Amino acid sequence: MISRRSFLTTVALGAGSAVALSACGGGGSSAGQTGSAGNPVTINYTWWGNDDRAERTRKAIALFESKNPDIKVNGNFTDFAGYWQKRATEAAGGGLPDVMQWDLSYLRDYAQRNQLMDLGQLRIDTSGFEKTLLPSGQIRGRQYGIPTSTNAFAVYYDPAKLAEIGVAEPGGTWTYSEYKAWLAEVGTKGGGRYFGSTDFTGIWWQFTIWLRQRGIEAFTEDGKLGFSKDDLKQWWSLAGDLRGTGAIVPADRAVQLKPKSPFGSNVSASENTWDNFMAGYLKDSGAKELKLVPVPSDDADDLGLFLKPTMLMVASAKTKFKDAAGRFIDFMVNDPEVGQIFKTSRGVPASKTQREGTTFEGADKAVVDYETSIAKYLKDAPEPPIVGFGTLEAAFLRVNEELNYGKQTVDSAVDQWFKEAEDVIKQNS
Repeated sequence: MISRRSFLTTVALGAGSAVALSACGGGGSSAGQTGSAGNPVTINYTWWGNDDRAERTRKAIALFESKNPDIKVNGNFTDFAGYWQKRATEAAGGGLPDVMQWDLSYLRDYAQRNQLMDLGQLRIDTSGFEKTLLPSGQIRGRQYGIPTSTNAFAVYYDPAKLAEIGVAEPGGTWTYSEYKAWLAEVGTKGGGRYFGSTDFTGIWWQFTIWLRQRGIEAFTEDGKLGFSKDDLKQWWSLAGDLRGTGAIVPADRAVQLKPKSPFGSNVSASENTWDNFMAGYLKDSGAKELKLVPVPSDDADDLGLFLKPTMLMVASAKTKFKDAAGRFIDFMVNDPEVGQIFKTSRGVPASKTQREGTTFEGADKAVVDYETSIAKYLKDAPEPPIVGFGTLEAAFLRVNEELNYGKQTVDSAVDQWFKEAEDVIKQNS
């Protein structure tokens, strides 16, 4: 199997070729009702997204039906917020669609309530996926979700802004001390025109990466917190000397700029987030070029980075059409023509056959090049977040904003967040 690292290196050199699917990696039985070309079975598939994604998805569905005349796919979509309201209603009534696009944050919730199928029962080829990625769709050893695409965490920066104020571009790796000094320099030389960044300690996923750099997982296998109050105190204290200076965008200013980010609004020279935000940042800011480097780490050999699924494919545990559901999922995550339809609109294709069937140019290539540069540091993706994760992540940002407003001390903020987290975990255990 061609490794992700080898593939990315090949793309970086401008090469690439389509390859045939290898042997099935799913194994197991695909029992369920089947149809024929004259009397096809119909499965329901739903996804969230905008009109562009809908158009691409319908093209992929039409392609699947042309190659699988014994199966019809009834597709529909909505926006992200409305999507999960509909799933909750359907789940309560026992009627989830046969196949669904899924978000990592909701995987454990539905899987633990036995509403999603263990995809190991179906014939889905997983041989083209990195072994470090598949655990992100697993819960207690069962594969409930198959990633369609991936992203990785990064520090974005605008080289034109740095040149304008006379600050050197960051290198490939840096410690937290070096990173903080760089933010402070941007703030000083930016003179109020550009801040360094938003408060990086308010970003849950960067906190997760910082923990992993120290050998700590954010959550335990039984759904509890895997870190202590002291860990969170250290983390939120990291930016203590930067708050209230030009290094960090004031919380009230960041709120005023929404729905755009300070980086997309040209208020900050950098921002820390997932690498698939490239197209959105370019559009919002009007920048000609944006660059990415890894987040800081005090261990140059351990950056704590991993590939996260931008989205997954799942199936209802109650589908009557297991064979059809499995074939459709396999097609959507592995078929190279589907990769060419979506390109990187869902993120970098997770399957090697789709990656090799996709042409990367411009901003898309910049993202692939970044993932090339960090390939040697990537480790296993963490298991899906615990039930109630969305509430915990929102509280993490909110309490951190109170730190920036000066309404809380680090100690009181840590106590408050832990209290809220423990309440959420108790309610969902």
